[in-house]
Parts: sequence; C-alpha cells; structure tokens
Amino acid sequence: MTTNALSLLYSKNSLTLYLSEINKFPMLDAQTEYMLAKRLVETGDMEAAHKLTTSHLRLAAKVAISFRHYGLALSDLISEANIGLMQAIKKFDPDKGFRLATYAIWWIKAAVSEFVLKSWSLVKIGTVATQKRLFYNLHKIKSRLGLYGETGLNEETAEHIAKVLGVQKRDVIEMEQRLSGDSSLNATLSSDSTTNHQDMLADDTQSAEDVLAHSEDLDLKKRLLIEAMKSLPDREQFIVKNRFLTEDPMTLEDLGAHFGISRERVRQIESKAFEKISIYVKNAAKKLVLE
Repeated sequence: MTTNALSLLYSKNSLTLYLSEINKFPMLDAQTEYMLAKRLVETGDMEAAHKLTTSHLRLAAKVAISFRHYGLALSDLISEANIGLMQAIKKFDPDKGFRLATYAIWWIKAAVSEFVLKSWSLVKIGTVATQKRLFYNLHKIKSRLGLYGETGLNEETAEHIAKVLGVQKRDVIEMEQRLSGDSSLNATLSSDSTTNHQDMLADDTQSAEDVLAHSEDLDLKKRLLIEAMKSLPDREQFIVKNRFLTEDPMTLEDLGAHFGISRERVRQIESKAFEKISIYVKNAAKKLVLE
C-alpha cells in the first residue's frame, strides 16, 4: 500500500474509519514476519512489503497520535509516520534477531519528529539539541506536574523544568509562550496601553537588492559545488552524491558493499573528497575576488 493510497483512504473518509480499517489487518507472528522480510530482502517481493506495512499501520498511527498536541493535522502526522514505517521496512534486516516493530518505531518517531519541527509554524523552533529536547518534553513534564493544558509558568515551576531538562529558565519560559498558541496581534500590550503587539514587530522583509544578492550567492555556491564535484574521481563523486546529494542517501555500509570495500574505507574516501571540494571552492572563490 503506497503513501498516496493511505492518504486517500483517510482523506475521503473520516479518521475514525481509517483507524478502524487498519485494525482489520492481521498481526504477524515472528516466523511469518521473518519469512516475509527475508523474501523482501532477497527478491524485492512487493506483496511481502505490503503485508509487512499493513500489519504495522497500527504502530505508526499510535506514534502519530502521541504527537497530536503540537497542533498539526493528525492525518498529516499519520502520513509521516507511515513514511517512516516504509523506510524502516526498506532498511530492515531480519537476520539481526529482533522484531520489525522494535526497529521501525525509531524510524517512525524520527519521521514524525522531523515533520513537526519543519511544519510547526507559530514560530521558528531552534534546531539545536537542547531546543529540540525542550520542545518535545515540555508538554510531558507539565502533564507530570499536573499542569497539562495550562498556559503560563511561574518562576519556580520554570526553574524546576529547566533543571530537569538541563536548559536555561528563560528558554523554558520562551518555549512555553511559543507552545501556548498565537496571541492576537491586535491585542494591546497591557490594559493601560494603546500599543498593539503588531506595532512592536520588526519588519524582516528583505529588500529587492537583498533578495537578488542572496539568489546570486546561492547560484555561485551551486556552480562552484558542481565544478568541484566534476574535479573528483568517479568513485569519490559517486560517494559524495549518494551520501549527501540525494533524497534517499546510502549508508557507509551500502557504499562499502557497492564498491567491495570496508565501511571505514568509504568514510576515509568521503573525508578526502570533502577536503578536495573545500580546497577547490576556496581557491575558486579567491580567484573570483582577484578578478
């Protein structure tokens, strides 16, 4: 079952119907799951992939539902969870000795987490590890403290949460304000003020000159990267392209198997290729400046 087919199922019908329908797919015992996974690995049998996918749709939905409090459409979260599930099935090695669900849940969570960070539009959330940890755990800790659903934190509670998560208190307060939802931009700053929130917003719109300069800078970087890639031997080009310049990157293990070399050797070639690209780009940039 493709992602489009799954999306169609719960877009044309209610989400309740979708959840009801996926419960009809049978769960697999360990032996059946192993045989299907082996068949998929060895022959690329799409019927085996279909059975493995449908039998784990409930797991994907369960993970997606656990992210529902971020204000995104549950159907979108389920779509991303299903994508993560299918990626896991594609990478799953049944000979490692563990069940698919144990392996897939990490792919599913990663897919949904990434979607939440990219899509959550009230504010731009930081991508550093501490900000991500705070973003994903603030709701859980508030719930544990009996504060779930409430907005605003007093100084003592904010300080406690900061210590638990290993972040600054001001970061907790700021994230709480972000997660509390949109306040009206037309609302006044205080009861005795005539100034609206929107009056205090800075104009971040780029000028036409800035947009053009940014576009030209991106074009230059793209051109230099293409030229640098062409200067590499075929094997180094292949490794860099398939590790970093494709939507479905290969692992070091995959590349090692492709070339018949070790994982560590691939890493060394990759590192050397990046060093060459860096030197090429620096020299080309210096030449442009001199011109």
